[in-house]
Amino acid sequence: DLYRKVFVFRKDPSDAYVVLRARLEQPLHNLTVCLRSYTDLTRPHGLFSYATKTRDNEILLFKPKPEEYRFYVGGKFVTFRVPEGRGDWEHVCASWESATGIAEFWLNGKPWPRKGLQRGYTVGATAAILLGQEQDSFGGGFDFYNSFSGELTDVYLWDTGLSPDKMRAAFLSLRLPPALLAWNSLSYEVKGDVVVKPRLRE
Repeated sequence: DLYRKVFVFRKDPSDAYVVLRARLEQPLHNLTVCLRSYTDLTRPHGLFSYATKTRDNEILLFKPKPEEYRFYVGGKFVTFRVPEGRGDWEHVCASWESATGIAEFWLNGKPWPRKGLQRGYTVGATAAILLGQEQDSFGGGFDFYNSFSGELTDVYLWDTGLSPDKMRAAFLSLRLPPALLAWNSLSYEVKGDVVVKPRLRE
């Protein structure tokens, strides 16, 4: 149980990552991914990377610079411009629904203007899911200058779009619906220089 714990990615740049195991029975037509990160990186870095055999950026949360997030589905992405961080934890949730192609992005419990992405697309179920790197091939192909350095916690993946109430609940670490990946029952494997530590503060 990773309750009140974090992954500390110690090195910069780094070849380290964390493999996540999810029970995906079928392809995804809707999804929400949430996580909390704490870093002083100003260079590009991958946070959450979900690759299939046919597509490396099937789902990707990527931060190319301090005032921008990119959310990829099926190799295409939308950009969300954000205020530059004030050296604090940033909680992000990104959701997508195939039927409308609507992508939502929430930062620290607040929604950004919705954007259109990959209407009618289906996300493959046989996936390599990693934290801290951006995959350029299935389970690998890393550019170490896109690696994450810092602290990650509260990682979730759902096969639904979360309601606004649940988006806010994720930010506040309240009770959440059952997830494909849930921080408090995470099946994971650390690869390289990543340490599990208690969170320094709430």
